[in-house]
Amino acid sequence: MGGMSERFVRVDRDTPMLMPPSLQEWLPEGHLAHFVVETVALLPLHGFRVNKRGTGHAQYPPSMMLALLVYNYAVGRMSSRQIEKATYEDVASRFICGGDAHPDHDTICTFRRVNGALFEEAFVRVLEYACEMGVLSRRGGAAVDGTKIAANASRHAAVSYDRAGEMIAELEGEVRELVALAERANNEALPEKLKVPDEIARREARLRKLKEARRVIEARHRERTAEKQRDFEERMAERAARRARGEKVRGQEPQPPPAEPDAKDQYNFTDPESRIMKAGNGGHFEQAFNAQAAVDTDGSMLVLGGYVTDAGNDKRQLKPAVDSIPETVRETTHTLADTGYYSEAAVADVEADGGPTVYAAVERTGHHRTVADLLASPVPETPPPGLSGADAMRHRLRTASGRAIYKKRKETVEPFFGIVKAVMGFRRFLLRGLSKVNLEWTLVRLAYNVRRLAKLLAAKSGPDCAPMAPQTA
Repeated sequence: MGGMSERFVRVDRDTPMLMPPSLQEWLPEGHLAHFVVETVALLPLHGFRVNKRGTGHAQYPPSMMLALLVYNYAVGRMSSRQIEKATYEDVASRFICGGDAHPDHDTICTFRRVNGALFEEAFVRVLEYACEMGVLSRRGGAAVDGTKIAANASRHAAVSYDRAGEMIAELEGEVRELVALAERANNEALPEKLKVPDEIARREARLRKLKEARRVIEARHRERTAEKQRDFEERMAERAARRARGEKVRGQEPQPPPAEPDAKDQYNFTDPESRIMKAGNGGHFEQAFNAQAAVDTDGSMLVLGGYVTDAGNDKRQLKPAVDSIPETVRETTHTLADTGYYSEAAVADVEADGGPTVYAAVERTGHHRTVADLLASPVPETPPPGLSGADAMRHRLRTASGRAIYKKRKETVEPFFGIVKAVMGFRRFLLRGLSKVNLEWTLVRLAYNVRRLAKLLAAKSGPDCAPMAPQTA
């Protein structure tokens, strides 16, 4: 016991409040929830859809539902059940819902599932607000990149092309055997527990699924073959041009794509539109989608565009990634991309008709600069005549301006993915199917931008000021 009496704060959980509390006082000034509510209140919300329950009950306001989703995604709470729980237990979520509104998880999930147009509209409008508030320039660069996000499907709910063929043969043999048993049933007694028609129906249903799996794998292979054939022809043409210039061409000759699907090509029964993809640094495989993003390189680190594809690599994604940036938000002057996006055809497609200048690595290189690199003479900004497309790109990246511009790629788009995965905790899609995961990725990008915009405006206002909410035009 201490020598003098301690004084403690009195905690009273039983006495009713004499005056009704103000929801505005539940959270400190400058809290993200205040900013989300104020920002969403200014959105036009033309594209929303409400739940068609047919009960005559009043619907939750779309602005409240959107603010609830945006805030919870921004703080790393994505599950509809977790969000429902937060409306009871989390002060910020209760503030957004006005204290007494508690949409259930089914209402939250349905609102999210049917409002892709609303999320797209809100995403663009938030970027327009950022321009109006002076934290995003209307003209500048964008860095594009992709990351693998796990699908809401297990790798174990999949079948390979060869295994599907083997199972089809096995099941067809079992069906023939069961049909023969049914034909002999009038003359021979069969075990009572053996229901031949049910067993035949079960196997035929499984056969239909396996044949559909083989059909889808074959269709995907035909699509990939067309892409790989173009890559093959481009590489052969480039090697032929280098030989024509008298240059040495090293390495093995490219091979045309195979005519048949690979035996290990897979189809997932839980989410057929997801794919087995290399993840991380290529050290392991996941059932996943490829999420693309285009991020501002001029200081704001706001994500300007993006989408989700089922392509396992980024070879054909450069032009779509650039095109995902709304023209009302940004006139893109230059685009940065890693080697996974590079091909002469992709660069020419983006730069055609006065499009943005592309800075894309032609091959993987280390970040370390040797002493010889430091002592080397400056590379002239204008490339020498007669360079191939790949050599011209290498020259562009070796110039002083090219190095300075390309350096911003790893400082912008890579941190965006790090924040989404490590801070917001978004590592797996909750929805299934390509259209639905695109919807969810838009919501993730919207939540990230609202979170980022709050910080940008707080910094612009000063350390002692709350973030400025966007103003109507």
